Amino acid sequence: MMKKEEYPRGFQVPLHYPKYSKSDYEAMDDLSLDLLLKQYGISFEGSLEDKRFFRQVFGSTMSNDTARNPLLPKDHSAPMAQDFSINSRTSSRKRRLRRSRSAPRGDFTYNDNDVKLDEPHPHPSKIPMFRDLNPNLRRVILLLALYLTVGTLCFYLVRNQISGHKTNGVLDAVYFCIVTMTTVGYGDLVPNSSTSRLLACAFVFSGMVLVGHLLSRAADYLVEKQETLLVRAFHLRQSFGPTEILKELHTNKLRYKCYVTFLVLVVLLLTGTVFLVAYEKMPVIEAFYCVCSTVTTLGYGDKSFNSGTGRLFAVFWILTSTVCLAQFFLYVAELNAETKQRELVKWVLTRRITNNDLEAADLDEDGVVGAAEFIVYKLKEMGKIDEKDISGIMEEFEQLDYDESGTLTTSDITLAQTTSHIQR
Repeated sequence: MMKKEEYPRGFQVPLHYPKYSKSDYEAMDDLSLDLLLKQYGISFEGSLEDKRFFRQVFGSTMSNDTARNPLLPKDHSAPMAQDFSINSRTSSRKRRLRRSRSAPRGDFTYNDNDVKLDEPHPHPSKIPMFRDLNPNLRRVILLLALYLTVGTLCFYLVRNQISGHKTNGVLDAVYFCIVTMTTVGYGDLVPNSSTSRLLACAFVFSGMVLVGHLLSRAADYLVEKQETLLVRAFHLRQSFGPTEILKELHTNKLRYKCYVTFLVLVVLLLTGTVFLVAYEKMPVIEAFYCVCSTVTTLGYGDKSFNSGTGRLFAVFWILTSTVCLAQFFLYVAELNAETKQRELVKWVLTRRITNNDLEAADLDEDGVVGAAEFIVYKLKEMGKIDEKDISGIMEEFEQLDYDESGTLTTSDITLAQTTSHIQR
């Protein structure tokens, strides 16, 4: 956690913050990061949540396994630097920046507009609560609130044109709005006039868009937040650090999404059944039957929520349970497609190469297949790229290859950029 000065998420980089390269941050271990942050007024204890936060600020992922030598600033006059014993020869040695042997040498230009340095830090207490949320989740909450507000107001105004079992005017309007949006349609409340029926038609289509597109994104985001906890639970007896967790999530991401969604769905089914038994006084079988017909949006109508308390519970439970079931089936379908794709990749990588394959992989027809040509051929065979992708990339390459030498250099990039500026 952070002490001394609480920075909000997305805080601007201080003016005296050092500008290290991406490779420096990748080679930085926990101790080096802790010392570096302390020298600039931030105390860091190293929890998993804060590590994820600082990774976003640095713009790169820290790797504890690849760290060898701690990275420390050269300025020994900075605060708290005297508290640590540092090898003077190591700290004063100039770090070499790693570069690819194939990368062109050129001057690196830093754009000052990329990072705003002189803006003051807003105080955390002045920041709205929703600013810390994921943008997709924040947008879903706002649109859902707008939909329910407008829908409740409209159906409340035409409450006398809706027939059925009623409890409270406002509560019935919210309940009817949720039942319409999720297409459950119990039939306990039914529009019986032209105006109310037209309103129901308008809100059912807009509600389906909201549920199918926006709420699914929010559910996907919330499921991803729980994947790390599930990985830790599956590997309690193993020493799984942040690096191993990220690797496991990358390999079996959809599988863990299915696990999380299934567990949440089971909890929702049990919660709905228990509530119907306790408050609606239904037998267990009828309660489970009502839950299943609701979650699957069948909505036969013979069993529904009739009390005020039941409808208040249904406003939240129907929305979450129907979206959860839809997400579960979506993840299962994606998992099946991913499994078939992996089987295809495995078959492509394990089958023997023939002379016909070499001829097809020889793009420049010089009788020799290089590594780049072989990789492109394998990716095409796996279905990850096609000829359209390659032709588009080749067109861009030909535009950048200003001297038509078949290779890209710094001079080619400079000439291409100069020509494009002149043409503008």
